[in-house]
Amino acid sequence: MSDARADGFDDLRAAVRRRFGASAAIDKLSVPSLGGSNRTVVFDLVEGAARRRLVSRQETLVTDHSPFLPPADQFRTMQAVYRHGFPVPEPVFEYDAADGMGAGFVSAFVEGETFPKALVESEQFAAVRPRLLVQFGELLAQLHSLPPAEFGFLRQWPDSVDALQAQRRRIDHYGEPHPALELALRWLERHRPPPAPAPAVFLHGDFRIGNIMAGPRGVTAVLDWECSHLGAPLEDLGWLSTRSWRFGRPQLPVGGIGPWQPFLDAYRGAGGGHADPESIRYWQVFGLMRWTVLNIMQAFEHVHRGRRGPVFAACGRNTALIEYELLMTLAGRYD
Repeated sequence: MSDARADGFDDLRAAVRRRFGASAAIDKLSVPSLGGSNRTVVFDLVEGAARRRLVSRQETLVTDHSPFLPPADQFRTMQAVYRHGFPVPEPVFEYDAADGMGAGFVSAFVEGETFPKALVESEQFAAVRPRLLVQFGELLAQLHSLPPAEFGFLRQWPDSVDALQAQRRRIDHYGEPHPALELALRWLERHRPPPAPAPAVFLHGDFRIGNIMAGPRGVTAVLDWECSHLGAPLEDLGWLSTRSWRFGRPQLPVGGIGPWQPFLDAYRGAGGGHADPESIRYWQVFGLMRWTVLNIMQAFEHVHRGRRGPVFAACGRNTALIEYELLMTLAGRYD
């Protein structure tokens, strides 16, 4: 993380004082060096002798075809899962029009590691990884058991209505030739699972290494709720286990952390439904297709919309890498 100049954050200072009083101050501001989809600032809220570490997130991508929930719905989602005791940073307040900062919100800061290579490879987490594998299953089962009615505001989101068609519309919007995606879409349409007898469940939508914060005892928080929607529970399992999120450990399907069985046993033991690698494979293909679309979007914004940055530019190259993994998965070369 790099230090940020306090004089660049008068808007944040004013928003804090509107809610906590004129004597409230902000201190120790920093801007995370990773993650480019939002303007993120970490800071101390100072009230007299009391200090609290907080995180501000502001939306930077505004488009009719954004796959990301509006910040207001992200905030409502976090409030709902927080009420159920799920490990999510506590939502503190949402920005409004009077702040003049656009859409966004502030949440509590949680200590932990999110850097993927550290979690999947470092000796520091060697003893923790077996526990993470179990916790991933338990946490997803907990999420999928939450009352869908509490997330009714997500019901009309395109990914909740029909996740596959939502991706098709996004691909068509960008108007780029991607034969690998057309092949994947056709395969997904032909192999679509039959409609589930039970109602759609609440999904995190981006539950993976990189969005899961861990410490010496395991998971400390699950971050980034901007892709949450209602759908089939195996979608979350497939996303976590795509090769893109194994970070150089392809032989370990569950996020590069470990094998299937402990994870699936924990998922079922915590109340999740039946899941096996074969039934999850459909959603791995779907996940790779969706991840390709997200990279197309970021590269398009860089080239055509002035949302410049090396991370966004690299997404154009990343698209081809994901398409390769997608084709190899379709061919049965990858599990």
